Parts: sequence; C-alpha cells; structure tokens
Amino acid sequence: MEDRLTIAGKDFNSRLFVGTARYPNVKVMLEAIQESGAEAVTVAIRRLNPTQMSENILGVLTGRYFIIPNTAGCYTAKEAVLTAQLAREALGTNWVKLEVIGDDETLYPDTSQLLQAAKQLVDEGFVVLPYCNDDPVACAALEKIGCAAVMPLGSPIGSGMGILNPYNIRIIKQKVSVPVIVDAGVGTASDVAVAMELGVDGVLVNTAIAQARNPVMMARAIRQAVEAGRLAYRAGRIPRLYHAHPSSPTEGRIDV
Repeated sequence: MEDRLTIAGKDFNSRLFVGTARYPNVKVMLEAIQESGAEAVTVAIRRLNPTQMSENILGVLTGRYFIIPNTAGCYTAKEAVLTAQLAREALGTNWVKLEVIGDDETLYPDTSQLLQAAKQLVDEGFVVLPYCNDDPVACAALEKIGCAAVMPLGSPIGSGMGILNPYNIRIIKQKVSVPVIVDAGVGTASDVAVAMELGVDGVLVNTAIAQARNPVMMARAIRQAVEAGRLAYRAGRIPRLYHAHPSSPTEGRIDV
C-alpha cells in the first residue's frame, strides 16, 4: 500500500489483519497468511499453551509475523484482564485484541465488561484493540479510555453476512480519531472492499479465509480487495444521483 497504517506508533504496510483459527491444518494456514500479505496475526491465548511454543501455533508464527494475542473465550472483564496479563508475560508483548463476549448465540460483546477491562488494561500500559459493537457511542468511550484503535463488528462473528450497517461504520469513522478496523462478519472479498470504501483503516478477517473452499485463493482475493477498496476510498467516488447524467458533453454536438 502507498499509505501506511499506524497504530500506537507502529507502522503496517498491510491494512489486513488475519486470524489463525478454523483452518484445515497449519500448512494451509501458513500459505493463506503469506498470500494475504498481512503482517499482523491474532492468536487466541486461551486456546494455547504459551509455555510450549514448539508444539502449538505460536511456534510457527513467531519471527514471521507480528503476533497480537486476543482474549477470545472470555466472558468477564476479570477473565479478559487475566488472559491479557498472561499473554504479556508469556509472549513479551503489551498488545492485546480485547474480546469480552456477552452472549453465546450472537457472540456480541458485553459493552459494560469491555469498557471495564479496557480501562484496567490501558492503565496497566497495554496497547488495547477492543472488539466492539458497531456503536458510535461505545467506540467514542473506548477511545476516551485510551484504546489505540477500535474494532467494530461488521456483522456477527463467522456469519459471513458482510457489513450490515454501513451507516454506523461511517459514523464511527467520523466520531473517533483512532484507527477503525472492521472486525467480524465479512464473508468474501466484496465485503472487504465495501468496508474499505467506507473509509475504515483496516479489516480483520478469519473465518472468510479459513473456511473458504480454497483458503489460499480467498486470502489472495481479500488482499486485493483491501487494496482496491482503499484506493477507491482515496480516489473519491462520484455522488449518487436520482437521475441519469450523460458521460459525454452535450455542447458542440454536430446537428444531424
């Protein structure tokens, strides 16, 4: 990309972040991540044993990518904070993708617990990237707390339903000054392009790649969608009109 994304003073050439769950196997995961062009990957710490890196996914990712531990599977602020603290101790990073889930069926965040956990982690010196609802008020509150970015959902995790409320995503982008990264819900490359055309700073994708019929090919498509969507946003789309507007000038036409 011509323009880099900066979060908490760290520059990223790619605006695509990828998850590491639900791939058919580690080989496919590594090939897909490489094809995606992503520099940063998220890893669910609660599903791993950080002390046995050679035996789990951390062993094959360390040294290749910027690893951002996440608190997936946490349902309270206390659980999320403890998981982040363990990740910092084990991995030597103060970055964390903060997830505090409030409901097993929708996997929507518990906003009150999320705000509580975010406040404590920011106070402890973490770079906090919170997964949150597409709620402009909640995103503004997370920025005020000191989160380095906000990560509103496009639609429920793993649903593949795309960006259900583009209006809210636009409002969030207008309301906060920290980077906005759409997290969850995209199903294919066109969803990613739509998100980027809305002006968001990046997209995090997991299931859409991992569960595709061909994850490596989908990773390539999504990489290109991120680039195309970003370029389209920077180029500036034409306004939507309620009537036709001729593309050829009418002045100076030859009379027939």
